[in-house]
Amino acid sequence: MHPPSTREFLHEFIGHYVALEGKLWKSLLLLLFRPGQLTLEYINGRRVRYIQPLRLYLTFSLIFFAVAKYTGHDDVPAQPQRGQAPAAAAAHDKAAKKDGLVREDEPGEIAEGTVELRKGISNVNAHWGEQADRFSNMSPAERDKVMRTAFSSYVPYAVFLMMPLFALYLKVLYLGSGRRYGEHLLFALHVHGFAFLALTLLIVTPNVLGIVSFVLGLWLVFYTPVAMRRVYGGSRLVTGLRWLVLMALHVTGLGLAIGAAFGFGILH
Repeated sequence: MHPPSTREFLHEFIGHYVALEGKLWKSLLLLLFRPGQLTLEYINGRRVRYIQPLRLYLTFSLIFFAVAKYTGHDDVPAQPQRGQAPAAAAAHDKAAKKDGLVREDEPGEIAEGTVELRKGISNVNAHWGEQADRFSNMSPAERDKVMRTAFSSYVPYAVFLMMPLFALYLKVLYLGSGRRYGEHLLFALHVHGFAFLALTLLIVTPNVLGIVSFVLGLWLVFYTPVAMRRVYGGSRLVTGLRWLVLMALHVTGLGLAIGAAFGFGILH
């Protein structure tokens, strides 16, 4: 056998690891335009023609985090936003404080709070305390670099680890439905795969007169309840109530997980 050419290697990689073959397009059509149908197809045994749920999720999540990293959308601003002049930022803060929207803390209060936080971290773990001190003494550019590294290195794992909890929430919300936990997990992977795909499209698609972001954002919001009703059945009202509870639980858990990921990235 001859050594594979670059073209053959790329075809093999794309076909088997990124899943850009015929299965992708069939899966994409259902995933984008018929919420929940891909999950039903898989539950009903019609699996061969579609991408495996875990592969689909991993593919779109990896694409999203890569796009976010290389387009600068992983920025976690701790300063005035780019393009906002320092004077304008100061004026905005002053106006907010004047209107009572922001409490004006004394510099001593802020410094004391920071010291107490670092002491608390040191009491838990001495190494973490040292890392917290090191982070607090960094320049803004160095802090930005650490936060970006934490975003790309740890946030994907934090989001992925929330999948079993998301499925557990569904299991509780649909007690008596006869659905097994694995089916809820399947639904979770498909819904989050769509979310990563939609967020990627929001980043890379030109926003013509704000229409693109509006349509994608609207579809991103209402996708899950539409998918829930198709997969689990039920009235619109009951599905809407379940969706609100699901989102409240998931957004809270996701926020804590992402916060922990950033904390780990800083203190690691």
